[in-house]
Amino acid sequence: MDIALWLKRRQLLSCALLLTPLAARAARDAAPALLLADEAPTDMDPQGHLVSEKLDGVRAHWDGHTLRFRGGGVVQAPAAWLARLPQGVALDGELWLGRGQFDALSGLVRRATPDAQAWRGVGYHLFELPGGAGPFSQRAERLAALAAQHGAPLVAAPQRPVASQTALLRWLREVVDGGGEGLVLHRADAPYVTGRQRVLLKLKPWQDADAEVIAHLPGAGRHEGRLGALRLRTPEGRTFDLGVGLTDAQRATPPPLGSQVTYRYRGLTASGLPRFASYWRQRQPGW
Repeated sequence: MDIALWLKRRQLLSCALLLTPLAARAARDAAPALLLADEAPTDMDPQGHLVSEKLDGVRAHWDGHTLRFRGGGVVQAPAAWLARLPQGVALDGELWLGRGQFDALSGLVRRATPDAQAWRGVGYHLFELPGGAGPFSQRAERLAALAAQHGAPLVAAPQRPVASQTALLRWLREVVDGGGEGLVLHRADAPYVTGRQRVLLKLKPWQDADAEVIAHLPGAGRHEGRLGALRLRTPEGRTFDLGVGLTDAQRATPPPLGSQVTYRYRGLTASGLPRFASYWRQRQPGW
């Protein structure tokens, strides 16, 4: 196929798949203010923190009436599932099907008409009580009490102290070897705050970040006639090309221009670009 024609088709597909500016703006305006995790140092001392497994699910905020994705879009969950959430109580957590089930979960929550039977397996794993008073240790106790009172789909993410760095790294290895993503450390004495804060840290064998797709670069050799790499722009305005980690299907139908994708990497270069970057997945509009 002619490369110019291929690029034109990809551009048209990208435009067709993007949210309209009005819909995208509405989702952003509705996006809840959440606490976001920073990266934990490799020599992390867990003293003073409560630790839980980092779930590879879909972040969801319940304001007491409506369940929304982190990006502001409304989660189209079945009415019976939503009816089991406590009215008037704000919750923050992760929709989760289990380790290694993100793709299945992603397909499930993207459906405009929810599959009530499939949603029976979705847990809402709680790790924060937005606006709650007191230190995080007390908010975690209240979350456990709420989950015990209401039952499924509410699950309070187990929070536990870890005595040493050695014990922390041992647990991290067990989680990753079992197909998990990593650990999250939350300062036990932290009040409720929002934004990216050092009171909440994620510990994983790799780092991840989001960036905007600004160009599709044609491939060569085995990838001639399809995508070779994505040109990405980070929130800080840096650009780089990412071709590692893309499947043949993703090269045939790449993430559209303007969409957000998540990539994994290990540290930064002296110029601030990700080292050993690899494509992970596309972020859905409104998530």
